[in-house]
Amino acid sequence: MKIIQISASYKPAVIYGGPTMSVSKLSEQLYNNGIDTEVFTTLANGKNELTFPAGKITWIDNVPVWFFKRLTKDHSHFSPSLLKHLFITISKNKKPLIIHIHAWWNLVSILSCLLAKIKHVPVVLSPRGTLSSYSFSNKHNFFKKWIHRLAGKKLLSYCHFHATSKQEKQEIQQLILPKSITVIPNFINLPKHYKSIENHQTDLLKLLYFSRIEPKKGLEILLEALDEINVKYQLTIAGTGEPDYLNSLKKIVHKRSMERFVKWIGFQHNDTKFEVLQTHDLLVLPSYNENFGNVVIESLSVGTPVLISDQVGLADYIKSEKLGWTFVNQPEKLQQQLQQIDRNRQWLEEIRLRAPKQIRQDFADEILVKRYINLYQDLSFND
Repeated sequence: MKIIQISASYKPAVIYGGPTMSVSKLSEQLYNNGIDTEVFTTLANGKNELTFPAGKITWIDNVPVWFFKRLTKDHSHFSPSLLKHLFITISKNKKPLIIHIHAWWNLVSILSCLLAKIKHVPVVLSPRGTLSSYSFSNKHNFFKKWIHRLAGKKLLSYCHFHATSKQEKQEIQQLILPKSITVIPNFINLPKHYKSIENHQTDLLKLLYFSRIEPKKGLEILLEALDEINVKYQLTIAGTGEPDYLNSLKKIVHKRSMERFVKWIGFQHNDTKFEVLQTHDLLVLPSYNENFGNVVIESLSVGTPVLISDQVGLADYIKSEKLGWTFVNQPEKLQQQLQQIDRNRQWLEEIRLRAPKQIRQDFADEILVKRYINLYQDLSFND
């Protein structure tokens, strides 16, 4: 059995956030467990390009990765050379083959799916949030609706779907009736050596926003909730985004005289990420839509509780396991929840002590990789 992972971007293009890292970790785990795996991707790195050789294998953390040039930039990623190489690979392949496509609404994904359908190769599609109702009503919605009507619906009905949460599964089923749909969480890069630290609580509630800074993430809701809140707080914002949008948020902070309470620390690499997460009392993620939410698991893995909107894919898990709180995505609801948490600080300490062990049990690499391999094997035998 051979698996080809198709993704418009791959690490080290961390500018695209969690989905890119999840595809990378999946590929690494498959290869390390003896599954013949290759990655076909582009040199995409935002407005720039990665510097790897195009059309040749580059080994990244034991995974053979084929990078190809793209003729168009974000978010279309048109790459004829990738499609040509995929066609040749399918034609020459002698093993049972599965193509796993990550994300939708780009020409790498859509045209690779079309090619696989023409060549009768099974496809697993991980939408990674791109087939939610929010995605349809957000950017380029007219283009998306026409593509979906003309070709997308037929291509999607050919696919076997992988969802990262029950919430994402429900959103997919509202849009399309796929051949099958399987829920398996993302792989998350957790610190190998976790060391608890003594939390010296003060009357200051140390809040953290840690994600890409873009409209989908709902950071305005958090800023509005903190305006005139009856809580002593310090908010750290870790991440980066488009300069115009970033400046618009900073203007909100200035207009509401919140500068002394808000600290902007920019993008954090893996060598600093977990230290930042661990030294705060609460991670807040007010996203309008999130199919999974890698940072939620990363935060809990070092003991920092989470407060997330009910539109984050992991909301059901957080509620059922009592590892944090969820809220309806409105400023007043978020403000009420923050005030309640501040009045009951012992909840934070209880989660801090319990969460790291539970996360390492529920999201262990060796458990998740077996579930992905079983998915591929079932399709290989039955499709």
